[in-house]
Parts: sequence; structure tokens; C-alpha cells
Amino acid sequence: MRDLEEIAALLDEPEPSAGAVARGRERLERRVPAGRARRRAGWFVPGVALAAAGAVAAVVFATGAPTNDGAPVTGKEVLLMAAVRAERTPQGSGTYWHVTRRWLASDAPPIESWTRRDGKRWTRAVPGDPADAVIQAPDWKTLRLKDAKVSFEELEGLPTEPEALKAWIVARKGEEKGMSASELRDDPTLTLLALITDLPTPAEVRSAAFRALAATPGVENAGAVEGGQRLRFPHPDGGSDIELVVDPDRARVVRANLILVDDGDVAFSADFISVTTEWTDQLPAVKS
Repeated sequence: MRDLEEIAALLDEPEPSAGAVARGRERLERRVPAGRARRRAGWFVPGVALAAAGAVAAVVFATGAPTNDGAPVTGKEVLLMAAVRAERTPQGSGTYWHVTRRWLASDAPPIESWTRRDGKRWTRAVPGDPADAVIQAPDWKTLRLKDAKVSFEELEGLPTEPEALKAWIVARKGEEKGMSASELRDDPTLTLLALITDLPTPAEVRSAAFRALAATPGVENAGAVEGGQRLRFPHPDGGSDIELVVDPDRARVVRANLILVDDGDVAFSADFISVTTEWTDQLPAVKS
């Protein structure tokens, strides 16, 4: 892919001067109009309600990542830059995959999960859980894709080329009762978003997912914000757009208005949800 090769070559060049970055950011702000936030109440919803969960909107964060023009201009460029960075970023290791999600417009504590390689899972602050307690989740509550269980080993064996990855997603048999209309008609968009956001996806697979998403019709860059670049995708099930803040330097989604949670649930908010993922060897004390 020529775009990917050009961006990879660019990333090998010396860092631009502060003046060049500033000039590029100014050009970007002139060329990309700020997005207008759409508001709608947010809540945590099960995967079966995904079609209804598509409406939302945005406030965000992020850094800028320079291209040959001083700053990325298109959504495609941002995603391709993230793809290059993802390939070069070690996945890390640890006993637990730890995910923290924080609703930015809420005073509620963040929702956290720790998932072990055997699929065992612990959570904190999930609605209905005891306050400020880490509890073991039921066995069925583990990593999922297309509302069907997925193991760490399966994720590590996923295709590392965009077209092959999309073909794998289409061929995967999910639990139809919990799939969205777009998943049922074999649209891979939501699964690709899950692979770059919440799941412990290996670096080369994440790179392939970013590249596949870069080819999504209608993806737009709404501009640099604190923490990354604010991207907008048409929701494959209709309704309001899906919006992400992608940090292309770290190849991470740092904010989103809709998240396909690693256990198959769907979270969305009119005011964005921050996402932090990491490997750790530490599990807080568990409530018995």
C-alpha cells in the first residue's frame, strides 16, 4: 500500500521543528472544520442493544502527529500512521489484561476489568457490583467478539493483513441474538473498532485493523484535540456517527463515544468515554 509506505518512510525521518509542527497544526485547523457535538443520554448497554446504541457525540482530547505537510489532514492518514506505529510497538506482557473506562461527564468511578489468559475475569464499579470492590465475574463474562467467546490465543492468531482480517471477521460465527444488524450482514466495522480499542490484540493484528479502517468510506478527521486526532465514522447501523480520539504516535484509541467492550457489552456516552489499557501482574484484593 503506497500510502502506508510513504507514512512509514516519514516516521523514519528526524522529528520536525516546533515551528514546522505549529505551522502544520495551523494549516490543519484551517482545512478541517471543527465537528459539532450531538448530545444524547449515555448508559451501559448489553450487546443485544447495539443498534440502539449507535447515537452519540463528542468532546475530546489528543496530540498532533506530523506528516509531510506538518500534521495529518485526513482520517485515512491518521489511521495509516497509527497502523505503522502499531507494528513497531511491543504488545507488552503480564498476568492480567487491565482496562479502565471513565465517563468524562460523570462523577461515577471508572469501570475496570482484569482478564487473565485463561479467561477468568474480575471487575470493579460495574453497575450492580458492590461499591468500590473487586469481584470475580461469572465464567460466561469474558472476552468476546461478535458476542461469542474469544480467547487470547485466537486473538494472537488473527490475520495480519487487512483483507484477510476482514474475511476472518465475516466468516466468524457469532451469537446472532447479541449481534448488531451490521454484523449480521457481515459488515466488519464494529469488530475492527473493538480490535483497536479494548481487546488485547497483538501489534501486527492491530496494525491490520487500523489499515482496514483507513479504507472505510466516509471516515473523517475533525481535527487535532488534546490527546490525539478526533475521527468520525459513519455508524454502520445508521444514526449518529461513531467518534474516536486516536493518538497515532501511540497507536491507541484514547477516547470514544461508543466502545465495544472486551466482554461483548457496548458502552456509549454523549460526552465521551476515556479508555486506558495495559498489561499488569497486579490484581487488587478481591471481595470474597
